[in-house]
Amino acid sequence: MTDDDLRDRYGAGGAVGKLEKEVADLLGKPAAVFLPTGVMAQQAVLRAYADRSGSKRVAIHGLAHPLVHELNALEEVHGLRPERMTSEPRQPRPDELAAIPGKLAAVMLELPLRDAGFLLPSWDELVVFAEACAGRDVPLHLDGARLWESTPYLGRDLAEVAALANTVYVSFYKGLGGLAGAALAGPEDLVAEVRRWQRRLGGNMFTMEPYAVAAREGLRTVLPRMPEFYERAVELAQGLADKGFRVFPEPPQCNSFRVYAPKPVEEINAPRWSRADVPGWSWTEVVVNATSKSVPETLAVFAELLGD
Repeated sequence: MTDDDLRDRYGAGGAVGKLEKEVADLLGKPAAVFLPTGVMAQQAVLRAYADRSGSKRVAIHGLAHPLVHELNALEEVHGLRPERMTSEPRQPRPDELAAIPGKLAAVMLELPLRDAGFLLPSWDELVVFAEACAGRDVPLHLDGARLWESTPYLGRDLAEVAALANTVYVSFYKGLGGLAGAALAGPEDLVAEVRRWQRRLGGNMFTMEPYAVAAREGLRTVLPRMPEFYERAVELAQGLADKGFRVFPEPPQCNSFRVYAPKPVEEINAPRWSRADVPGWSWTEVVVNATSKSVPETLAVFAELLGD
C-alpha cells in the first residue's frame, strides 16, 4: 500500500475516507464524517440542526458532556439554548421531554451517561424515548462516545441502536483505543453541513491519516471484544462488592462503572480517586478494556487500598 492510498488531504480521501465509509456502514447511516474531536462533532451537528429549524433550543440532560465539560460552548460559540430535561443521575424520560414547551432544534441523548455513572436506558426505554422525539417531529442525536461499549447491555447491534436516532457521534480513542478523533454519522445533507462547520471551527488538519489508521485498527481488533469487556466488568464489579467496595451501577451496564471505597481520599495512595458525598468514602471510575489487568490482578490492587 502506497502513501497515496493512505493519506487524506484536509480530511478528504485516503484512510479517512475509508474510515468514514466503514463507520457509516456499521451504524447503518448514509454518510459519516471524521472530525478531530467529539466536542467539535457535537457542536457542529447541534448548530446545523438549529440553523435548519430556526430554533436555538436543544433538549439535553443536565449532566451531559456539553454542559459539564465544554465551558458553555453551545451558548458561547453557537448561541444555542440548552433546555435541561433533568439533572438527576439517570437517563431522561419522555415525560420530561414533553414538559419542555415550544419548538426544539434537537434532542441529545448521551449513551451511556458518563457523569451519572455510565448509565444506559433499557432497550425498551430507549425505543419509547426515540418514539417520543419522532412524535414531536424533533431530531434525536445520540452522543455515542461509548456507543461501541453499550451494545452488549442493550442487546442490539450498532445499526439497530443508531436507527433510533437521526444522527450519531462515536469516539475512537476511548473504548477502541485509538489516538484521537470522532465521527458523526447521519443523512448525507446533514453530514455535509457538519463538514462545513468543521472547516469553520478549524477542524481540517492537513492530514488526519495517523488517527484514521488507528481508528480503523480499533474497529478491526477491539470492537469485536466489547462483549468480553462487558462480561469482565460485571465479574470485576461482583468481586469488588464481595471485598467491601460499593459499585454503581450494580451490575455495570457497560465496560465502565464507579467504585466507592470506605476510606477517605486522603488515605488512598492512588491517583484518580475523589471525595464521595458520604463522609469517609471515596470514589473512582473503572474501565475494562484491551489493556486492563485480569480480574484477579485488579481485585488484588483494590484490596491493597483497603489494607487487605
